[in-house]
Amino acid sequence: MANNFDSNFSTKVMRIFMEKYENARVLSKNVNTQLLAGAFDPSTGTQIDFKRPTDFTSSETSDGDITAVAAKDIIVGKAFGTVQDYITVHVDFDEVDQALKMDQLDELLEPAAERIVTTLELNFANFMMINAGLLAGTHGTAADAWGDIAEAGAVMAAHGIPASKPWFYTVNPFTQAALADNQRSLGAGGSAGALISEAHKRATIARGYAGFDAVMTATTLPSYTTHSPADRAGTLSANPVVTYVGAKDTMTQVLAVTAFGANLQVRAGETIQITGRNRLNLSTRQPVVNAAGAVVVWTATVTTPVTLGASGEGNITVTGPAIFEATGAFNTTDTAAVSGDVVTLLGAASTLHQPNLFWQKDAFSIGSVPIKKLFSTDTVSKTKDGMTLRVSKFSDGLANKQFIRFDLHPAFAALNPFFAGHGFGKP
Repeated sequence: MANNFDSNFSTKVMRIFMEKYENARVLSKNVNTQLLAGAFDPSTGTQIDFKRPTDFTSSETSDGDITAVAAKDIIVGKAFGTVQDYITVHVDFDEVDQALKMDQLDELLEPAAERIVTTLELNFANFMMINAGLLAGTHGTAADAWGDIAEAGAVMAAHGIPASKPWFYTVNPFTQAALADNQRSLGAGGSAGALISEAHKRATIARGYAGFDAVMTATTLPSYTTHSPADRAGTLSANPVVTYVGAKDTMTQVLAVTAFGANLQVRAGETIQITGRNRLNLSTRQPVVNAAGAVVVWTATVTTPVTLGASGEGNITVTGPAIFEATGAFNTTDTAAVSGDVVTLLGAASTLHQPNLFWQKDAFSIGSVPIKKLFSTDTVSKTKDGMTLRVSKFSDGLANKQFIRFDLHPAFAALNPFFAGHGFGKP
């Protein structure tokens, strides 16, 4: 008997698929999913922009007379939401049709939904890693104690990251095992908020610890391997642009460097440090001081891979820029980086690094692009937080086969690199 193309076939399939998709999400549930919801349409193209908050400095006078005080300029930056590649799973229609008739759609569609979520969260976690500007702990040292997680909470608080939105910290499963001895005293399971998936509940190992709404595990944490040349230190070969105007639309900065190892390949996600330039609290603009009473040195994250020249020369693009201006409204360092400053790529050569990630909910945004209908039977559905998926029945007339496909077309945005970072342990 021929397949029965009931008019509500794709609707039944989508209902089950959406349930499995929602229950598998973890990282993508814990960022700003509203900013990009409904933001894309046929007229927007592949990128849209959002205004960043502005900031000012205050003046202090004994008599309130500010006639000699220059008015502060209003400088508005932009953050960009960028469309990613389609994520698609397609399966043989006969199997789906049979599963529907036998009430086995759950078993058939769960792996398909999980595959889309796994691909989405792998890509998004990598996006988070290369757009997270802070550093907690000693680079390359495994986080294996609750104190290491508390260190990240301290970093966020010391940098003035608002606690008005949830904070999150995620580790790999082996780190969870290392933390297990103290688990009972902290409490586990669940999390605050309405959009909590089953996978999220299983991944949560503690809540309300060190300022974090949830400490979670994730198998999708990204990694990178440093290149083999041992010389991972050099100098700035030119003064970088340290103005807010130069960084406001991308929150990146180009560092012209020299004297690194010959032909060193710098990986996206690596952490770079400039000696003598120290971090400022983003609210008070005062130096960030650690538990030992020492100022915290400025670091940033490499966003784009680059191969340096034979003399270790080239341009390295980083996020979490070192900004220093006379007005001080947007400063992120206590002094300006200049040519000749010592620059170091943290971590040993030829080493695999997988940093934990910590972030405030407004550090990133994720959304989806409306997907056009095909010449087939389609059903389009939205999650509660605005992610749009499509299920389509279609056929290959030449091959005399019928298929069903599931599509997601995501978009990512890095809203503030100073609201997120890489988490390591302490020696």
